[in-house]
Amino acid sequence: MLALVSRHAVIASATDSRPPEARRTGACRWPRRARRAASTAGLLLALLVGCAEEPLPQRRLTVDDCLRHVDVDQIKEAIQRCDEVVRSFPREPQPLNERFLLHSLAGDDAAACRDIAKATELARKVPQNKLDRLLRNDLKLRAASCRD
Repeated sequence: MLALVSRHAVIASATDSRPPEARRTGACRWPRRARRAASTAGLLLALLVGCAEEPLPQRRLTVDDCLRHVDVDQIKEAIQRCDEVVRSFPREPQPLNERFLLHSLAGDDAAACRDIAKATELARKVPQNKLDRLLRNDLKLRAASCRD
């Protein structure tokens, strides 16, 4: 059996054009350095892809975001954030009602009254049982304060 193995080895070496070190490993025809470089490059690529910084997901705006995190010393910024909420919910009276309060705190009564007039107009289009009772009361009181 030893002779048979050696005869096959002789025949294989005569027909195989690969260098002797490649014949010994059998499976891979790449030189050792090339294999090491390829595996290192693959590892680095995997690390870079895995470590790529993803942006944090942004929280979606809701109708009641106008009065979240309000700092009276930064009322202009709060109004700007609320403007975005009003733009995002153009048919909702609640953000306009909340922006009324912000405009009032900023001393801009004309803008506050415009908001409450628009909110009251939108609230009239909502069925009585669908609109929050507290919101409907707020709108009446604030609209009355604008008429005075």
